[in-house]
Amino acid sequence: MDFEEKTLSSEVVYSGKVITVERDDVELADGEKAFREVARHPGGVVILAMKDANTILLVKQFRYPIKKASLELPAGKLEKGEDPDLAARRELEEETGYVANRWSSLGYINTTPGFCDEKLYLYKAEDLYFVGEHPDDGEIIKAFCITIPEVMLKIKSGEINDAKTLCAILRGLH
Repeated sequence: MDFEEKTLSSEVVYSGKVITVERDDVELADGEKAFREVARHPGGVVILAMKDANTILLVKQFRYPIKKASLELPAGKLEKGEDPDLAARRELEEETGYVANRWSSLGYINTTPGFCDEKLYLYKAEDLYFVGEHPDDGEIIKAFCITIPEVMLKIKSGEINDAKTLCAILRGLH
């Protein structure tokens, strides 16, 4: 069965600093007509930074949409046209103060393909050394080390609920 949907028209209904929202009229595979609302996002990077074989770096920061602090892996938005490999290096240093000598790709994830085209590139960073953090303006963030067993307990208890963090940990540790 063909699942392809054909775009008939597209209109930008919102354009902001981080996302653009489009309303598209589409023709479904069965010939019926429908519309789709699509959030366009530039994508980002997520870094599983290994301090040693049993310790990773997490960050804690307030996430306004959910109105609470969140425990996450270091991550950040891609700048327009930015190479994800370079963005991962930049974000790790900005958010944690660490630089890595060894990098490996863990692939990518589509965060919410039902309404958003955001694509996050996942990385594993190893052989770290500290140079000093320098977060973006307006970014209040605290980096800390945590053992893998402690992370697994926080995942099991629901204290870590961030999807990008869960995906990168799953890919990077197994």
